[in-house]
Amino acid sequence: MVLVVKQHRCTHSVSCVCIKGHLSEDALFLVFRHMNWNPRLIAILSCVCKWFDEVAKQVLWKEFCHARASKMMLDLHSGGSHIVDGNWKALGKLLIYCNGCTKGGLFNNIHVPGHFVFRTRFSRTAGRSFLPLPCKSDVLYVSDPCEHLDQGEEGDLGFFRGIFKSFATSRVKKMLIEKRARFHPRELCSYCKSKLWNMFQENMIPRSASARLGAYDDSVEYFVCLNGHVIGLGTLLPLSDSEEAADE
Repeated sequence: MVLVVKQHRCTHSVSCVCIKGHLSEDALFLVFRHMNWNPRLIAILSCVCKWFDEVAKQVLWKEFCHARASKMMLDLHSGGSHIVDGNWKALGKLLIYCNGCTKGGLFNNIHVPGHFVFRTRFSRTAGRSFLPLPCKSDVLYVSDPCEHLDQGEEGDLGFFRGIFKSFATSRVKKMLIEKRARFHPRELCSYCKSKLWNMFQENMIPRSASARLGAYDDSVEYFVCLNGHVIGLGTLLPLSDSEEAADE
């Protein structure tokens, strides 16, 4: 195995500072596997030059996703689905980053800075609770809520995120198109920068979403982008009330 390719100039940028050669993809793979696919270091490597950024997008973020959520990745790619291809970086960010929101953005006047999270559980079973009745055959993975408590007049907020399997052929997308749903006029998906549909605006969020999230009725709102990424928010019930709602 050749660990260093001598005088291998960056093919993506003639002004690249890497004029003395790149490590091979095999070498980078071994180094980052030893570091357990550290996402912070992958992000730093991506900033070196376009060649490293391409390696990170095509190889390193893919391995990170499989290491963090192997069963979910296998399911997303089963049955000939290739929704994740080319979007490993976006999916990697979705696994570890709570979107939050900015004032005047997706969730009106709420302002909660986005932040990284150590680990989040994503559930296909939970995702069913967020699907409208005609779309129950779709597959949606949704995270546990990231709780931001005591947000003034807004109360306790729970941010969640998720991803559809094969969104391009999903019933949800077909339903949105049939409704002639409009995209959000300004905001884009924080994970892949594509356009967003407002599921609340299209009356496509079932009551079961509030129960699953432990939130007040009609307080749950979420957006889905063209690549099937989900960004959502709900106002959480006090703990005792949310336990009673779950029991019901």
